[in-house]
Amino acid sequence: MGGFFGCVATKPCNKELFYGTDYLSHLGTKRGGLATVGKDGFQRSIHSLENAYFRSKFEADIDGLTGHMGIGVISDTDSQPIILHSHLGTFGLVMVGRIANLEELAKKAFDRNVHFSETSQGDINPTELVAALICEAPSFEEGIKNAQDNIMGSCSMLVLTKSGIFAARDRLGRTPIVIGKRENSFAASSESSAFSNLGFEVDYYLGPGEIILMTPEGRETVQAPGEKMQVCSFLWVYYGYPVSSYEGINTEQVRYNCGAALARNETETVDLVAGIPDSGIGHAIGFANESKLPYMRPYVKYTPTWPRSFMPQNQSMRDLVARMKLIPIREIIQDRRILFCDDSVVRGTQLQDNTQILYEYGAKEVHMRIACPCLIHPCEFLNFSTSRSTLDLAGRKAIYGIEGTEDIDLTEYAVDGSEKHRAMVAYIGERLGLTSLRYQKLEDLVAAIGLPKEKLCTHCWDKSSYY
Repeated sequence: MGGFFGCVATKPCNKELFYGTDYLSHLGTKRGGLATVGKDGFQRSIHSLENAYFRSKFEADIDGLTGHMGIGVISDTDSQPIILHSHLGTFGLVMVGRIANLEELAKKAFDRNVHFSETSQGDINPTELVAALICEAPSFEEGIKNAQDNIMGSCSMLVLTKSGIFAARDRLGRTPIVIGKRENSFAASSESSAFSNLGFEVDYYLGPGEIILMTPEGRETVQAPGEKMQVCSFLWVYYGYPVSSYEGINTEQVRYNCGAALARNETETVDLVAGIPDSGIGHAIGFANESKLPYMRPYVKYTPTWPRSFMPQNQSMRDLVARMKLIPIREIIQDRRILFCDDSVVRGTQLQDNTQILYEYGAKEVHMRIACPCLIHPCEFLNFSTSRSTLDLAGRKAIYGIEGTEDIDLTEYAVDGSEKHRAMVAYIGERLGLTSLRYQKLEDLVAAIGLPKEKLCTHCWDKSSYY
């Protein structure tokens, strides 16, 4: 997905920028970048993260990135930050999101004789396109608003100028921005978890479409937040770091709530509850606490060298990493009826492999409980599941197997308890070799988060969303 961090201070803040951006490494795995500005002007560093961690790539660069203001980014898409010279002055830009109408906006730019120099996988760099939209206006404030008004999808950004950093949340607030404060400095981050060890306290959560300007002296609202919001529900289910809060709601607490909701609907008798490391652990603890069943670890993640399962860009390598990072414990698995919790099932490949290993190690039964509803629609607003074909989604593959065609109404499949939903879940469970499979009810997920449904994007599950 991606994440960014920016800081302004009365003294050099390159160390805070380095560590603050590093704390967002769980949000992306492809590229990282830093940019600063000070008396020596703008400096920038960009590295690939596909074969190394952020810290190891940027540690040698940080002393050369001088200045009292800076922005950093972890990206799964294009190379960022970009530094642009324009009639507005020189500025740096990082963004998170997905521009659904990129081709349309690019064509309009070409009609005005605008050209683009940066590329992203052979296409126009989305960050440069955003910069071009900003430069259409007579000021940064109006330019950022112009970009937000014209982009369909989502686009949250930090704009680094010589006078301060503009933080702008996407029009419907699908991706968050939180402001941190400490003496003589402010920071903006995709995740509040980046603040604690850097001495920042959470100061403010930007609303949907809101734009603020941060300087070492304070923050100023440039554009007030809009009334409509559809923040991504998957932030709480999976993407967010457990320490982080969005809209003032902590991620780990929501995961406990999700697990507890699953437990209240449970009908099977099992010996223990476990979570698929790492993102399933919070959900499993919530389940175990609610059900009064023992929480144990049949799988342990080998953390010293194996990164997250989707870090390699090659799918076969991702599957290999997923298998290698989890080590089973035979003494806990053998002859046990095990109930696992996980955040989601996207393709199901990793879960199928994990289930097979459990049976090989002597599990009597393997029950899987998923903390969100079944994914049947690809994300149109962020970069989650967008690189995969629709039929790669486990839910859609099951529906195709049942119906024999893609051209059908999916409404009933999204309704928990309907005949078609039960058939879809049974199809997936059988394919994965599970004793039983159950997904979270959408209304229970909404209740676990604690926001009104209309303020949450639930497109992946029921296609309930708007631009």
